[in-house]
Amino acid sequence: MERQIAPLPYFFRRLGLNPPSCRFRYNRKFMLRYFTAGESHGEALIALLCGMPAGVKIDQAFVDRELWRRQQGYGRGGRMKIESDRAHILSGVRHGMTIGSPISIQLENKDWKNWQESLPVGGGDPAKHKRVASPRPGHADLAGALKYNFPEARYVLERASARESAARVAIGAIAKLFLRELGIEVLSHVVTVGSVTLAAPTTWERIRVLRDRDDVLLNCADPESEQLMKQEVDKVLKTGDSLGGVFEVIAHGVPPGLGTYAQWDERLDALLAAAVMSLQAVKAVEIGSGVAAAFAPGSTVHDEIAYAAQSGFTAFSRTHNNAGGIEGGVSNGEEIRVRGYLKPISTLRRPLQSVDFATREPVKAAYERSDVCVVPAAGIAAEAMVALTLARCALEKFGGDSIAEVLRNFQGYCQQLKNY
Repeated sequence: MERQIAPLPYFFRRLGLNPPSCRFRYNRKFMLRYFTAGESHGEALIALLCGMPAGVKIDQAFVDRELWRRQQGYGRGGRMKIESDRAHILSGVRHGMTIGSPISIQLENKDWKNWQESLPVGGGDPAKHKRVASPRPGHADLAGALKYNFPEARYVLERASARESAARVAIGAIAKLFLRELGIEVLSHVVTVGSVTLAAPTTWERIRVLRDRDDVLLNCADPESEQLMKQEVDKVLKTGDSLGGVFEVIAHGVPPGLGTYAQWDERLDALLAAAVMSLQAVKAVEIGSGVAAAFAPGSTVHDEIAYAAQSGFTAFSRTHNNAGGIEGGVSNGEEIRVRGYLKPISTLRRPLQSVDFATREPVKAAYERSDVCVVPAAGIAAEAMVALTLARCALEKFGGDSIAEVLRNFQGYCQQLKNY
């Protein structure tokens, strides 16, 4: 006789739990949701952000500045000379404030005028289609074509392109404006380009100066190291190659208690790692001094704890921040530091060996207009992902349909920390 399995609510009741509240607990991670749509050479990119509370002031100039920051950096390609991203907010914001409904943002692709006949929504003229005849090593071309059964990689390239990250930066800017209400700021800087690494650790104050610079080079806090990085980019420019590197995102002013160790998919470090790893070309993520910690004894890795007069959220303090502001999946009140390791751009002006999709014969990989180094831009996109993740965790902890309600809950929690 087939064994009958009791319905899930039965087990909840046996444990003295209310099933609806358990369902809410399970689904609470979807309180802040976001999606993007659009292709690299399509008419526009669209970003959708759901769950932002009402009453958050939206600074249009700030959002556009964030998009501008993403477009900067030494080693960017010709596309950045065409696009000048501006956020066209379609919904969810009225009279300069969020109204609690979904926020949708459109980013026009100015390059669309050159692609309308090649990538029409309708049938169009097949003779004008621009095939990607041979997959590029390191790109999604071949894997995507195999997955979706495409005869070549044009449609794969269009969506897998890092152009999509502009939409993330737009909604990430909204998340930053929300976090600003809680006293939290998120910024990035470049640690490594090619073989050149920042000579010494830098401070939050120096990174804040980078944010306001108009002469963005490689977004490095040390001018000497930045010039050496520029020389690295110049070398590969001459050879038709590309360069990767490392960026670091820092979240300043994060209170202890975001995230939890209770479930694997609610740990803050896991959420941040997934968010940053989701960016195009990021191949590794590090929290704090995670890589070096793997090769060091525990006595030099773990941040010793002290207790003195209150200087932050609590009177507890750390002598160092090797943990990167997260212990056991929970923020501990120190700066959160996340590093992304970016591989070199896959499209090379001196292409690598590949295979023709149609003939299966060996050929050089296809070439599409591309950048040489995008480490600074990737750091800005990672800021957006970190901000969206922290905003989601903050809303899960402090809740509220309006920013006034969120702030009341946040202030009450801060008082609880002071009284601890």
